[in-house]
Amino acid sequence: MDYQQTLDWLFAQLPMFSRTGAAAYKPGLQTSLDLDVYFRHPHRMFRSIHVGGTNGKGSTSHMIAAILQSQGYRTGLYTSPHLVDFRERIRIDGKMIPQEAVVDFVGRFRESDYEGHPSFFELTMMMAFDWFAYQRVDYAVIEVGMGGRLDSTNIITPILSVITNISKDHTQFLGATLPEIAGEKAGIIKTDVPCVIGEAKGEIREVFEEKASEEGSPILFAQDFMPLQRCEPNPDGGLNCSSPLCGDFHCELGGDYQKKNVNTVLAAVCELRRIGVDIDDKAITEGMDHVSELTGLAGRWMKVADKPLTICDTGHNEAGISYTMAQLERIAKAGKARKHIVIGFVADKAIDNIIDLLPGDAVYYLTQASIPRALPVEDLKMKFLQHGIEAQTYPTPKHAVEAARGNASPGDVIYVGGSTFIVADFLA
Repeated sequence: MDYQQTLDWLFAQLPMFSRTGAAAYKPGLQTSLDLDVYFRHPHRMFRSIHVGGTNGKGSTSHMIAAILQSQGYRTGLYTSPHLVDFRERIRIDGKMIPQEAVVDFVGRFRESDYEGHPSFFELTMMMAFDWFAYQRVDYAVIEVGMGGRLDSTNIITPILSVITNISKDHTQFLGATLPEIAGEKAGIIKTDVPCVIGEAKGEIREVFEEKASEEGSPILFAQDFMPLQRCEPNPDGGLNCSSPLCGDFHCELGGDYQKKNVNTVLAAVCELRRIGVDIDDKAITEGMDHVSELTGLAGRWMKVADKPLTICDTGHNEAGISYTMAQLERIAKAGKARKHIVIGFVADKAIDNIIDLLPGDAVYYLTQASIPRALPVEDLKMKFLQHGIEAQTYPTPKHAVEAARGNASPGDVIYVGGSTFIVADFLA
């Protein structure tokens, strides 16, 4: 098979949660453990950092990878989902896995005598581990797919576990309450492996403390440690920051929510240094200043055009939308601009609370992504009407953005989001 035929086989034969939703969800580690045995435990060939949480785990993973790269380490990065190209999920020093390597791995799997039926995520994860081992990476940053305890990536024993925060998302799989969700996320805490928690209070904090105590895992709460002293928006984009770790630095990633992610990353660097990983101050400042260039990160409060200012962001749950809407409101107010919001969601998302977070004075352009899991745009319109918001509908994000650009004045602001896959279709 050529590369496109290989991708078609992957997408058709193996359910992909991001496209189809619950039908592709397969909790449990047995298949991953079986695959790991079959491929001779590739994750044991490199040191790994495991990153979970509800929001910010992708940005956090990319920032840690950028810092390790800047230090000169050969660095693997495994994240999900991809926005445009499947190969975005598997990178070494920012370079996507070659098409030939994808074809080779799938070919070896299909021709093998392996009798199991892995999910899309399980096989893609093993492809990443196999590639990282073959390429002899020094470190690999591994982002959790969903939850933690039963996520297929949880077969690894990392040198550090990082959990960014907890909020409600995927409640049909992870639990209805925040402590229940925290219990699932805490599943990546391993015996004697240090863990950094970005943000946790009350019962959620207690869940992490109890799990860390059970495992004998040193635990550091970044919100207590506060290695980030100053973090302010840069007028030209990104954040101007200061830390006793490395002095003044610029973080390329914009978005108010990145402040807590940056604090979590700095706490993680402190722990990595404590356990003997050589990371100098310059690596921190260089990595933070060039995250997207070094790792290929896209879609996080990403400015794609001026006049009108056009921003896309992959935040897709209550916590993520709350941050982005507050920042959008501040930008619009400062420039006395009208807000144009291109938005769509997946069908299995509880969106009533999210709609309540959206500004009442914006112009809305409702649309749907090109995946089976997308919420039909007419159903979305009914939801908006139930909340007293009238909006026009458009068949694709491209049509919706074109309409927004046609209606907007040069001084207005356009926001594209609601779902990772709306942003993916827009960028494609």
